[in-house]
Formats: sequence, C-alpha cells, structure tokens
Amino acid sequence: MHLAFTTTPSPVGALTLVAGDAGLAAILWENDDPRRVPLPPCIEDATHPILVETARQLAAYFAGERRAFAVPLDFRGTAFQKQVWSALLAIPFGETRSYAQIARAVGRPAAVRAVGAANGRNPISIIAPCHRVIGADGRLTGFAGGLSAKAHLLGLEGCLLVA
Repeated sequence: MHLAFTTTPSPVGALTLVAGDAGLAAILWENDDPRRVPLPPCIEDATHPILVETARQLAAYFAGERRAFAVPLDFRGTAFQKQVWSALLAIPFGETRSYAQIARAVGRPAAVRAVGAANGRNPISIIAPCHRVIGADGRLTGFAGGLSAKAHLLGLEGCLLVA
C-alpha cells in the first residue's frame, strides 16, 4: 500500500498531510524532524480523498468552525504508542491533561516518561491532540511543532495557560 501526501497552509505553518487507503497516517510540521515519524516513501497527490477531507476539516478547525474531526485514522506505531494516541483522542476540545493523567488513563500510572515519549512521536498532530497535554504544573512542555504553535492551538480552543 502506498502513501500519498500533500501540504496545506495553516496559521501554525505549512502542514504535510500523509494518508493511505486505510486513513490519515500523519500530519507533519513544517520543520518536523523526519526521524520523529518514520514513514515509507510517499507520492504527492493533492486529490487523495482523505487528504482533501483532512485539509477541509483542518481549515474549519483553524477558522473556529470545527471542534472535532471525522477522518479515518491509520496510526502506525507500537501497541503502547497506539494506546497513548487513543487516549489523546479522548481529551475534549478546550481541555488539557497532564502526562500523569494520560499514564493513568492507559493503565500505566508509573509510565509518565514513556507516555511523554509516545506523545512526542504522535504522528497525527492536531487531530490526535497532543497539544492538549501539558506539564503537571500547568505549563507548556515540549511539542514537535514548537511551543508557540502549541500555545496557538490551545488559545484557539480557549484553554487558559499558566503564565
């Protein structure tokens, strides 16, 4: 199965969308480290239906017209990573969780660092909202898209941040 990609503009920089027949496989940041989300070679195809729909839904999200996404997802990772990424999908729009809360949600309360590592390798940024995971003290922590992008996304969702 081949993967297709296209790039779409956004207020947080150009986003590269990657999908196959099974669903959306990645949303990558403009200056993303290619080692963060390893993918096989992809072909450019701006007409791929999942990519077209993802771009449409992202535009609506950034315009403040969408709070949830409805595109098929094709997570590629370990069983533990997929558990963490599924837990991200359960974080409601406009709310945040700590790494410890995610660790408890996946039944591994001592695995806070492993949750952080899995969160950092989340291939489907924004839709699987890793930006909603913050430090236990309420502060922003590392984010593949950069902390300014994380702050922008949380601000768009109306989250109050610790200064």
